[in-house]
Amino acid sequence: MRLTVQWQDRSREPHAGQFYMLRAWAADATPILSRPISVDDFDNQTGALTFLYQVKGEGTHKLAALKKDDTLTVTGPCGNGFDTAALAGQYKRIAVVGGGIGTAPLLLLCKELCRAGVRPDLFVGFRDTTYGMDRFVPWCRDIYAATDSGKEGHHGLVTDLLDVSKYDIVLTCGPMVMMRGVAKLCAAAGVPCLASLEKKMACGLGACLGCTCHTKIGPVTVCKDGPVFNAQEVFD
Repeated sequence: MRLTVQWQDRSREPHAGQFYMLRAWAADATPILSRPISVDDFDNQTGALTFLYQVKGEGTHKLAALKKDDTLTVTGPCGNGFDTAALAGQYKRIAVVGGGIGTAPLLLLCKELCRAGVRPDLFVGFRDTTYGMDRFVPWCRDIYAATDSGKEGHHGLVTDLLDVSKYDIVLTCGPMVMMRGVAKLCAAAGVPCLASLEKKMACGLGACLGCTCHTKIGPVTVCKDGPVFNAQEVFD
């Protein structure tokens, strides 16, 4: 499901990897918590801010029920995303790897990298069919797809298609098992890897510690310290 809102605060424009806390229901209504949704795209000319999400629970069902001109609470941008200007300045061969709804924050990532001077290669994995890949075409050098069913692209894992030795750095977002596999390949080849983690969040500001996870560098909050981390610091 795709949701587009009008973002008025141009002093705080979002960047790839950041997220917003969305709420389309009253403060005393259920669910109690707002929903953290990654930024899918942002048009800094019009202020159109787009989110791509999977409709699963009560909160996302209420977001999906919104109609044109409805209002909602949008808090953000939250978290530390990808520093695309620095990445494009340091690395010239960049692979972006995503899986399922984890591809949501990758469109803006590819756009920002391309605008900074590096067209990344995109590797995506889905269960049955791909979706939204046409939007990536202008911003990527090559796109490689894999599906669990074999209905589209390579029949198997997206990591089957990834030769990390061809790249200076790998950026990934998706299921934990996929990102752990990507991180393992990168570690074996000595290639840097940045991973955008997903975890249930309450405040989105690092105050409640609800999204704390234990890493090699100690406990970190995904919402404030991340969601983008050095993969070798958060995966075994």
